[in-house]
Amino acid sequence: TVMNVSISTVAADLGTTISGMQAAITFYALTMAALMLTGGKLGDIWGRKKAFVIGSIIYGFGSLLTAVSQNLPSLMFGWSLVEGLGAILVIPAIAALAAVNYKGKDRVVAFSILGAVTGLAAALGPIIGGYVTTYLSWRYVFAAETVIMIMVLIVSGKIMDEKLTKKTTLDIPSVLLSATGMGMLVFGVLQSKTWGWVVPKTIPVINGQQVAPFNISLTAWFILAGIVVIKLFMSRQKKLEAAAKDALLKVSMLSIKALRAGLGVFMSQYFIIAALFFVVPVYLQTILGLDALQTGVKLVPLSIGLIIFSAIGSKQSAKRSPRQIVRVGQAFMATGALFIIGSIEPELRTFAFKVGMFIIGAGFGLLASQLGNVNMSAVSKEDTAEVGGLQGTFQNLGSSFGTALVGSIFMMALTFNFNNTVQANPNVPQATKTQIASATTDGVGIVSADQATQILQSKGVDNDVTITIVGDYTDAQIKALKEGMFFVFAMALLALLLSSNLPSTIKSE
Repeated sequence: TVMNVSISTVAADLGTTISGMQAAITFYALTMAALMLTGGKLGDIWGRKKAFVIGSIIYGFGSLLTAVSQNLPSLMFGWSLVEGLGAILVIPAIAALAAVNYKGKDRVVAFSILGAVTGLAAALGPIIGGYVTTYLSWRYVFAAETVIMIMVLIVSGKIMDEKLTKKTTLDIPSVLLSATGMGMLVFGVLQSKTWGWVVPKTIPVINGQQVAPFNISLTAWFILAGIVVIKLFMSRQKKLEAAAKDALLKVSMLSIKALRAGLGVFMSQYFIIAALFFVVPVYLQTILGLDALQTGVKLVPLSIGLIIFSAIGSKQSAKRSPRQIVRVGQAFMATGALFIIGSIEPELRTFAFKVGMFIIGAGFGLLASQLGNVNMSAVSKEDTAEVGGLQGTFQNLGSSFGTALVGSIFMMALTFNFNNTVQANPNVPQATKTQIASATTDGVGIVSADQATQILQSKGVDNDVTITIVGDYTDAQIKALKEGMFFVFAMALLALLLSSNLPSTIKSE
């Protein structure tokens, strides 16, 4: 999440654009989503600890490459590809090793801590990234990641692992189907804000030809193709499992209601957080004009709520069922979203914002204290690495969908609200209205009030008219952000349906 607040600085440093940086972020999400199941299976083949160590080395090396990158391609190689490949080995192994190293109540606490650390890292990333980017350089963040991975490797000897009891193989066709299907699905969703969902917003040009078959956006085609390939992948897994061969994904696990519910809530949790981390930085930096560090500091209440309530959730596990604790957490996240909606104004309503961020963090903490153990307890020890890979996959799906869907809703709402307001404003000349309508056919860009003023003045728009239009634009941004956050609120409520099959008790070993 360092990139959430450092994206402009990194782009300027590497001589690229915000669009180029968004491509790097997209590629990172693609690497993670496409290969997470494969990373979990490699843990079964090599051993979970070995996969963890190899993944840590790869991740640390990728961080170093990122720290010294001089252009966008080298950044994408180090961060988007190499770090992503390290992560797909580390993340499933962590979940499996936690299940091996802890039993009974200790396992509940262990997964609570892991969940809290994951959420805390997401919240602290903007603060650390903002501070270092503002006062030093973003490169130090990635150099520090390399140092941290070296420290992790030094103490990794303390981690216990179980000996492999059977020889496992990797089915290459399954890897290709999984990577292709997930890659197409995630790429299509992430590109929706550029290409549009069904009606083409921007038509990509390949070899000099515009590509939009039947005048339908490539987003829809990528998503459809991804679903078809994933269907083929699932069919192959069923056949392999029926023949008692090594499947990349044991499809029979998905018949377990508790696991399905746990993964569904897990995805919704990261959908909400990713969407929040899109809306809040846009509001704080574009409308309020805060810098990277100030933006990060505004997220501190979320971190505090997360830490406190992950501990509370862990302790409550002895008295309350996972279903009860998770549902309280989901209600907290929905309530927090309402407070954030109420705080988004031309001048930040600070108290409501802090309360909202704290409550969302509290909800995240309660969910984090339960979901890892729910998912791992639903399967046998042999399947823990696979479930770890599934969790990583669902996490990246949730994050990708959250950013893409809410981002798309925000952009559509911004364009609609801005055009409607300008067209209805009697103080804007008709010629200027026509010019604006034509210029915003493919959408309205996200810029600050000062940048909007400069754009209009460069077009020769009268100063008084410029002030009027910029005011309309700011109002449209506020409305669009509120509408985006309302969608987050609605998704938080709908997520309550996903938790109905969570267990009322957790088995302890």
